[in-house]
Amino acid sequence: MINVHYFKFSPFAENTYVLYDLQDKTKECIIIDPGCYEMHEKEALKDYITKNGLKPVRLLNTHSHIDHVFGNKFVYDTYGLLPEMHKDELPGLQAVPTYGAQMGLKVEPSPLPEKYLTEEDTIKFGNSELSILFTPGHSIASISFYCEKDQFVIGGDVLFQGGIGRTDLPGGSYPVLIQSIAEKFLTLGDTVIVYSGHGPETTIGLERKTNPFLINF
Repeated sequence: MINVHYFKFSPFAENTYVLYDLQDKTKECIIIDPGCYEMHEKEALKDYITKNGLKPVRLLNTHSHIDHVFGNKFVYDTYGLLPEMHKDELPGLQAVPTYGAQMGLKVEPSPLPEKYLTEEDTIKFGNSELSILFTPGHSIASISFYCEKDQFVIGGDVLFQGGIGRTDLPGGSYPVLIQSIAEKFLTLGDTVIVYSGHGPETTIGLERKTNPFLINF
């Protein structure tokens, strides 16, 4: 069974995820959306990995918004991992330092991906695997990571407890986001846990019943 551990990092209160199987002797783990900005946040991520004897093998980004890629360079420098994301997120990734400067934030450029992800790919680490869901709308080509066996999805900024991702940023589209949620998330089943890019975890069933953006579903 996959252990899902997350940190709340940066002024954006972004959720950074480390996934690994407690029973897997390889101790392979993956890092999703490293949002560590301050040095103490970077050290917290590194310390957790070290104390648990984990071996990071993949760096995944659900999308390339600034708060989800702050730590890409740190992860690359520390573990030699290049980010993996959908290819249409690359322009956003390359624009992050400029966008950060406009906000008064100094952001080191992220290393660029050598591998891009589609729904045809499977994320494998140790004895575990995740499938990929194409879930645009919050960004131009956001992807989510779904574990059918353990019934959870790492959804980035697609769906939150009581809300959805904003769609007023470049590449965002409200109709596209709602379509992504309806076709890719709500079809997973009510017991599936949603680990979001911000805020607490939730379930598909709870959001179907209570989320004001999903009242027609």
